[in-house]
Amino acid sequence: MENKTNSLKKTARLAGLLYLLLIITGVYSIIFLSSRFIVQGDAVATAKNILANEFLFRTGFINDLISNTIFVLLVLVLYRLFKQVNERLAKLMVALVVVQIPAVFIMEAFNITTLMLFKGELLKTFELSQRQEMAMLFLKINDFGLVALEVFWGLWLIPFGQLVFRSGFIPRVFGTLLIIAGIAYIVDGFVSLLFPDFSAFVNRPTLLLVAIGELSITLWLLIKGAKNNISTD
Repeated sequence: MENKTNSLKKTARLAGLLYLLLIITGVYSIIFLSSRFIVQGDAVATAKNILANEFLFRTGFINDLISNTIFVLLVLVLYRLFKQVNERLAKLMVALVVVQIPAVFIMEAFNITTLMLFKGELLKTFELSQRQEMAMLFLKINDFGLVALEVFWGLWLIPFGQLVFRSGFIPRVFGTLLIIAGIAYIVDGFVSLLFPDFSAFVNRPTLLLVAIGELSITLWLLIKGAKNNISTD
């Protein structure tokens, strides 16, 4: 029994470590990098920003690949942690993460294409302004892709939150916070797609709810691990 408890705690702490790394890579990509390069509606300024900081822009490719590798590893560790609680929900949680990965690789291809267009390595017969507008189109498509992924970021948190709530070895409050964060992600994604003029009104509340939900479970897993008792369905 003691060995099983220790194994559970080790698995929980590994999940916490992976979650922390995922948050760090996500902040670097979405908050730090995006704000440095993109000037909405200004292809020339965006091109200058990217070309002047090409290496930094390229680190975004590597960061996203690392981030999504961590994401897959995280959900597999979480599956191992929660499969005894409810295997059906645990499998659903894994599926909602795995289906995102192909979209991420497609979006990275758009980012690489954007850089090549700004550098003049593609469509060389086109005018500079035409290549820049084409590059901005790829960036815009990438933005829409992020919004679509945001819905899936929310969807996977809901079964995750349910598993935490039912587990018995993690306080139920963290499960509730994860479900709320998941719903916030989904609402924010749909508002951005359907009512883009109102997206600014929901972005900050969403960020707050997500930060509370995901940071709290990350710290709990990393520091506390898991309690002894396990609830199963």
